[in-house]
Amino acid sequence: MCAKTDRLGFLRYLKDEKFIEWKLLSSDELSAYWEEYLKNNPDEAQHLALADEHFKKVRLSSYNLSPEERRARIALMEQALNKLQIKRRVLRLSYAVAVSISLLVLSVLYIKNIREEAKESVPFTNFIVGNELQSENIQLVADDQTYSFQENIDIEISDDGAVNIERAGQNWKRLIIDKKAMNRLIVPYGKRSTLSLSDGSKIWFNSGSVVEFPTLFSGDSREIRLASGEIYIEVEPYKRNSFYVRTANFHIKVYGTKFNVSAYANASPSVVLVEGSVGLLSNYGEEVNLLSNDQAIYLPDGTFNTRQVDVSHHISWKDGYLLFEETPMSEVLRQIEKNYNLSFNYEKDVSLKELTCTGTIILSENLDNVMTTIALLTSTKYIKEFKFRKLLTCRF
Repeated sequence: MCAKTDRLGFLRYLKDEKFIEWKLLSSDELSAYWEEYLKNNPDEAQHLALADEHFKKVRLSSYNLSPEERRARIALMEQALNKLQIKRRVLRLSYAVAVSISLLVLSVLYIKNIREEAKESVPFTNFIVGNELQSENIQLVADDQTYSFQENIDIEISDDGAVNIERAGQNWKRLIIDKKAMNRLIVPYGKRSTLSLSDGSKIWFNSGSVVEFPTLFSGDSREIRLASGEIYIEVEPYKRNSFYVRTANFHIKVYGTKFNVSAYANASPSVVLVEGSVGLLSNYGEEVNLLSNDQAIYLPDGTFNTRQVDVSHHISWKDGYLLFEETPMSEVLRQIEKNYNLSFNYEKDVSLKELTCTGTIILSENLDNVMTTIALLTSTKYIKEFKFRKLLTCRF
């Protein structure tokens, strides 16, 4: 992280969800928490007072809002997030989770001007420049024909082979293709899509993904191929027809389950199992069985390295947000490149080793909001110049 001067020590409280919640939704419990905190950390009194002073400068907090009105504001923020295709079941896991996500977005609005003012005296000498790349269309290759779509789409194949395509939640186009055809869906960087197969299984496509699939399944097994990219899939269980996902290095035998598969060219292929069980078989004969919350990473020697993980960090992308916990800045930038079709460039002497990111980034349609959030979570500064987006880092 960038070194903070003592004068800027209060900034960490303006990123603290518990502090923001205390200021927005004060309660006896929260007040008692911070009283105890100051008792145990008396040296933080000045920083906490400065944080309180700066927080009061924020336009929204200067309004005379009742607790009910404040909660209503947060509810409106939740509704806005739902419009970004974040499923209600994710946001409603608990009130604490809902407030956490809402406060993160609110804190970006609160802190943006404060950070810019406070960091004027900090020497930013290193630049990470993001270039917007030319946008490509989603392509469905079926029956020797190619259908092109500028916007994100949702595809559903019915059991009679008809293909229904939705755009922005509305029925848009219907295609009739050969029931025996092998088809290909290409989702470029900066785009996302879903595909409901004829058996009822559903696939979420991350940016930069290519999947081959049949119009209708036939025979004793159901099989698709992930040529590249990342998918999350919920497989409809069929006792008589096993489901297989094939990649260039291994294949997955599925028994009615939910899991994530990543096979990008610039990263180690991996599988994260959310629910159920799967069997992995590499091209070299290595076989591994996974249980819920297991991750298997494919190694160059044809074996798998397995471990238990928090699956939410690996599948949140399908619901429209990214979760980071002490994640290296290089990985954060890679995720943003993929989701927004950007290319980040920086000089060789720009070190990212000490920069990490912890927090939630909403995959908003407004890239400026996303970049501002990254700057907030990594103690960098964000500026936009025409089509160039710059993250300025402190001198290390």
